[in-house]
Amino acid sequence: MEEIKVSPDYNWFRSTVPLKRIIVDDDDSKVWSLYDAGPKSIRCPIIFLPPVSGTAEVFFQQVLALTGWGYRVISLQYPVYWDLLEFCDGFRKLLDHLQLDKVHLCGASLGGFLAQKFAECTYKSPRVHSLILCNSFSDTSIFNQTWAANSFWLMPAFMLKKIVLGNFAKGPVDPKMADAIDFMVDRLESLNQSDLASRLTLNCQNSYVEPHKIKDVVVTIIDVFDHSALSLEAKEEMYKLYPNARRAHLKTGGNFPYLCRSAEVNLYIQIHLRQFHGTRYAAINPSMVSAEELEVQKTHFLSSEAE
Repeated sequence: MEEIKVSPDYNWFRSTVPLKRIIVDDDDSKVWSLYDAGPKSIRCPIIFLPPVSGTAEVFFQQVLALTGWGYRVISLQYPVYWDLLEFCDGFRKLLDHLQLDKVHLCGASLGGFLAQKFAECTYKSPRVHSLILCNSFSDTSIFNQTWAANSFWLMPAFMLKKIVLGNFAKGPVDPKMADAIDFMVDRLESLNQSDLASRLTLNCQNSYVEPHKIKDVVVTIIDVFDHSALSLEAKEEMYKLYPNARRAHLKTGGNFPYLCRSAEVNLYIQIHLRQFHGTRYAAINPSMVSAEELEVQKTHFLSSEAE
């Protein structure tokens, strides 16, 4: 039942990448947990933001693959924030603490929504250079739970877990997807009542992304064609919001393609990040990029700058 937890890859990740805990708010109880792997000389890394049920570990396959290619990767888990502006302020302080001026953000579900809101919040002094949005959404009203957003804090942990589990795939799935679901259930069990209540509050309180504020941010949308918690309408809304976004479709993958279809997801992330090679926003160690590719990218960058 716990294939991923006992896999060599996961154990290698846990034994080689240390978990850091950082406090940036005046409130000592607000602790950011993160894995920071790859060359620290990179000032514009890719940062992963998990869904409601996730922890920083859920992107371990991306951390292992991308750092192997020479990228700096940060996978994090947020503290308890009850309000989107409060989250954005805390995240900005975290980037300041890590001395990161601009970053690439990859968020899954709620993580993708928070990534968009952070880009929107900081648009006057941009901190987000690009976005990868996996099974994500742009308007919380799609969940029809805005009426409940103010009462999650009152609910016991078992009820909150039941709400989250209600969105997990039911019925037959392939073995890799079943392993991914088992792993996410295990991660969900590790979250306490305030973690879950605050995340569900952020997920459901009435809010939507204002696209005109982030129109200059490069976007890739990753989604799946099989069953996921996102409705077709929510996906269509994302396409409308980002008409120039690259679209990366997976035939299958359910809610957690980064776990059960990691090779495909990693490739799409690599393709997204490749366009920044040779610029100051590269998330990769320059020595890991072939001189020829660097030259091609530089030419493309200069010609687009000239335009």
